[in-house]
Amino acid sequence: MALAPKQIAGTLLFVGAAQFMIFIIVAEVLYPNYSISDNYISDLGVGPTATLFGGSAFLCGILILLSAYFCFNSFNDKIFSIPLGIAGLGVAGVGIFPETLLEFHIPFAVMAFLFGPIAILASYRITKPPFSYFSIILGASALLALILLYLRITLGLGVGGMERMIAYPLLIWASSLGGYFLAASEK
Repeated sequence: MALAPKQIAGTLLFVGAAQFMIFIIVAEVLYPNYSISDNYISDLGVGPTATLFGGSAFLCGILILLSAYFCFNSFNDKIFSIPLGIAGLGVAGVGIFPETLLEFHIPFAVMAFLFGPIAILASYRITKPPFSYFSIILGASALLALILLYLRITLGLGVGGMERMIAYPLLIWASSLGGYFLAASEK
């Protein structure tokens, strides 16, 4: 049984986001004295968890990038597929270039954190309620968190906590959209 492009896109999104969420948690546990409030997520990309974090981020990014290709084949929607692909490229770049290479790391992190919420908001065009409404909420909250972090407003969460208010909605949405595509393919 051959998978349809929508099913392939869903599988890639789900696997990419789910494995990255799991390995972020594993890396946080393994990294000595790591604080989810005080440390950036990318701090996990240096030191004892560098290989684990970098490999997981790279895999997540590549799977999102591939999913964007299959989303375009399935929906022919550039307004959604291009930001999704750019976000995936950003995540892959974060996996390749750790914080010790800030001149490369920062542009890729910005790509992921800016184009991720844009892709979430644009997914409204290819999904149906209530999922499309959840996408608007997640995309808007991630974008608001990005703006607040840029303004150095952390709402008591610290830089790491505020960064997670950007990253986790993206990862939750990506894994959920993957499931949405897989469930929709059964009909």
